[in-house]
Amino acid sequence: MFQYLFAEMNDALDEIEKYYSAAPAVKKQELLRKWNLLKQMSDGIMDEWMSFEEKMARIRESGLFRGTDPFTMIPELKLQSFVKGQGYFKLLMYKHAAEEFNKVVELYPESLMSRLYLAVSYLHLEETHVAAKELNRILLNSDQPRLKALAYNALGCIHAKHTDLEKALSCFALSLKLDPSLQEPLYNLEACRSNSGKLHYGTQLLALS
Repeated sequence: MFQYLFAEMNDALDEIEKYYSAAPAVKKQELLRKWNLLKQMSDGIMDEWMSFEEKMARIRESGLFRGTDPFTMIPELKLQSFVKGQGYFKLLMYKHAAEEFNKVVELYPESLMSRLYLAVSYLHLEETHVAAKELNRILLNSDQPRLKALAYNALGCIHAKHTDLEKALSCFALSLKLDPSLQEPLYNLEACRSNSGKLHYGTQLLALS
């Protein structure tokens, strides 16, 4: 739902960035109005989303779903930085998400879920070297099949971006072997085999929250 909204907002920003400097006066006014509207939307969405995330965190801490939520016993979930990081991630604001998850792993270096969010944020920011380092750390230390499957999928995307298709296909296959229910590695396998299509990473990570 949010991806479509933010895709349109990003397209509008691209238009402003591309055409504003050379645009005639009338067009500049139109683009400026669009800029002000986008800024108002962004500020409003952020305020509402942060309020929503804080409420989600309070309900988690209350123990309302104790015994049904596999992550209620993870202490870092109570950190404000974790809550804010998830909020930024869901809003596709990956630079801010990375900043918050870096704060989390400073306090909880062994938090592999935080490192997965951090890695995928860096991947969206095209900082593939840093992302790969975090992903390999997860793969070395995690015993959770789904977490490792998501890490392998993201690592496969890095190899695909570097045009190392053999390693990419291997990672996507490992991801599916660990968790056959994941859809993203299936899409990515097809994208690599057909040499077309968009790589998918991060969407199913939200299912962990």
